[in-house]
Amino acid sequence: MIQLDLLASVVAFTLALYFYLNKKKSNPLDAYPLPPGPKKLPILGNLLDMPQKESWKTYDKWCRELGTDILHLDVAGTSIVVLNTFEAAWELLEKRSSLYSGRPRMPMLNELMGWDFDFGFMDYGDRWRQHRKLMHQAFHPSAAEQFRPHEMKSARRLMRRLYTKSEDIIGNLRTLSGETVISIAYGIDVEGRDDPYIKMAEAGVRPLSNVVPGRYLVDTMPWLKYVPAWMPGAGFKRDAIEWKRLITEMIEAPYAAMKKNFDNGVAKASFSLYSFGKMADGYDPAYEEDNIKCVAATMYAAGSDTTISAIASCILGLLEHPEVVKKAQAELDAVVGNDRLPDFQDEKDTPYIHAIVKEALRWRDVVPIAIPHYVEVDDIYNGYRIPAGTTIVPNGWAMLHNEEIYPEPFEFNPDRYMKDGKLNPAVRDPGHAAFGFGRRICPGRYMATSAIWITLSSLLAVFDIEKPLDKDGKVIEPSHEYYDGLITFPLPFQVSFKPRSKKAGELIRASANDIYE
Repeated sequence: MIQLDLLASVVAFTLALYFYLNKKKSNPLDAYPLPPGPKKLPILGNLLDMPQKESWKTYDKWCRELGTDILHLDVAGTSIVVLNTFEAAWELLEKRSSLYSGRPRMPMLNELMGWDFDFGFMDYGDRWRQHRKLMHQAFHPSAAEQFRPHEMKSARRLMRRLYTKSEDIIGNLRTLSGETVISIAYGIDVEGRDDPYIKMAEAGVRPLSNVVPGRYLVDTMPWLKYVPAWMPGAGFKRDAIEWKRLITEMIEAPYAAMKKNFDNGVAKASFSLYSFGKMADGYDPAYEEDNIKCVAATMYAAGSDTTISAIASCILGLLEHPEVVKKAQAELDAVVGNDRLPDFQDEKDTPYIHAIVKEALRWRDVVPIAIPHYVEVDDIYNGYRIPAGTTIVPNGWAMLHNEEIYPEPFEFNPDRYMKDGKLNPAVRDPGHAAFGFGRRICPGRYMATSAIWITLSSLLAVFDIEKPLDKDGKVIEPSHEYYDGLITFPLPFQVSFKPRSKKAGELIRASANDIYE
């Protein structure tokens, strides 16, 4: 009887395999070739070719050499397609977003480090939709205005810190970012980089910058996640254990503080408080509260290093182009005058400041390689087959440094966006790549750009931003070196922030008495 059962199982398996293979052979899409790519080795494919640093530049080089806008890689059996142009990204990630909105499996990040709370890395599904809905409710253009006082308060604090001590610009920007996002997410008022919530959040977010697609072999060979942490070569497991502890603390601690304030009736306006008021009847309160907690943590994860990077890149560009500083200050003087500081009411009348922000996002893009997408069905693009189960990697850096769209792409030139004193709509907005694509576009982009605008406007209104001098009177040149990770940002550099006038100094000091409501 056992032998008959075994024989029946073997026959059933053989028939299933036959029909599966026959189905694969009869798939009409198999007649189409894969996109071009580097030569592949048996079994390993392109595993040994994968770049460990600045992968976006290598992908762009391969695409140019092969004369293609999409690139196919086989990494030990994992199919990867790199999108190197706006056109390819628009066609697949925008027009066909119903097919291309998934996320690939990310064992290191989501399964080992515990980053599965962040809907930016979740697969497309109900939980993702719930988180996305919460974010959209609070941060669509009109709703996001309620959080502008938080952004302005942090910008003014930065201004006052730079007035007294301007050496550590990256450290000061980290404080700005922490103050802004923690205040908006939880209504917790923090000030200074030594604040425990800022330290906690920085420690929790820092590991994210290490997880560049392709850096960890476990992402290509998921079975490695089961290797014991004590084994030689399993350093990634030991890292993940420590990082998960830091990430969990970042998620839980500020939310618990906000909840305590809420229970005591002293909670301040924040995303969390706003979302509590929007909780719908008929849903499990614990489930909804967990969603709010995760989205609040996602806000910090998504907005901290990205804000630092964008503002720091603005400043680097200004250091190299004092004529841009003068143009921006002339615009602010004409719109704002010299008797007050810029306010959000001035935002619509400062196109050149917007041009500087756009150019910084393009020139030194914050996320050169966008978070990968995933396609679950076979598809065809420009005569090439994209197999089901392919990881889709948008190369934002290549798109934003395409000389056909942005002449002299490695030059910082805000004037490329201007025409007759206004923003030129004919020039492609870098935000089309800087903030992601399709259904995965960053829902916090309006808050991010307004935070960058108010910070940059505040600094330019009161400071001359220049390269500092050493003790011998020689100019100290910035290095322009960037941290190479999922999020790139400048390594520390020196800046001189000098008040433009006596009146500017008075405005800086007086801002300590302002009330932000």
